[in-house]
Amino acid sequence: MSIKKSRRCVTLLVATVTIILSIAPASAQIVFDPNNYAQNVLQAARALEQISHQVTSLQNQAQMLINQARNLASLPQSSLNQIQQSIQRTQQLLGQAQRIAYDVGQIDQAFSTTYGAASTTASDHALIDGARERWRNSVAGLQDAMKVHAGVVANIDTNRVEMSSLVTASQSATGALQATQAGNQLIALQTQQVADLTAAVAAQGRAQNLEAAQRAAAQEQGREQLRRFLTPGAGYRPTTVRMFQ
Repeated sequence: MSIKKSRRCVTLLVATVTIILSIAPASAQIVFDPNNYAQNVLQAARALEQISHQVTSLQNQAQMLINQARNLASLPQSSLNQIQQSIQRTQQLLGQAQRIAYDVGQIDQAFSTTYGAASTTASDHALIDGARERWRNSVAGLQDAMKVHAGVVANIDTNRVEMSSLVTASQSATGALQATQAGNQLIALQTQQVADLTAAVAAQGRAQNLEAAQRAAAQEQGREQLRRFLTPGAGYRPTTVRMFQ
């Protein structure tokens, strides 16, 4: 109730009371203070208006608390454990790399020895053993690459399920926190997919590099063996062979 309406009511009441008092007999008249009555009515109107404001304020505060509780509600599901397990499986496959792995020092040592220039003093057996070692490295690299690729392919179906679940959770999020958590988990899933792709590319590149290094070393060894063969006194020596007795 507004102040203007309250004042109108007070004026109307005062006029009504004045008319009643004017037509009532003298013996029945009651002492009445219209100013005091009007002040009481105005005070009551102001009190009602203040109570109305307080009720509205309490309703707004309650709605604010409800919204805060909704915004602070956590996502009912989490895919972080599954994503971390997928990354760990890929890391384990990379860690199982045979022979020449993903270590800079080990690679430098291998290319300075096994894949280095063919020795002019090594025996033929040593050259053959070196070629066999390089072939084993290439086969191991190809096997490791296939294992990593198989692990990445195995993660595809798991990622599909997790992505579908996270998209659904994001679309049905009831608050800011749930929407943020769903978005963060989608980013984590994408990061895991990028990590799988990086691992697959690294494993494939390792296998291809080992194969290329083997071919280069084989060419170098072939030149050294040809040089030895053509060296006078050290290469092929014709001998007499008795075929029939």
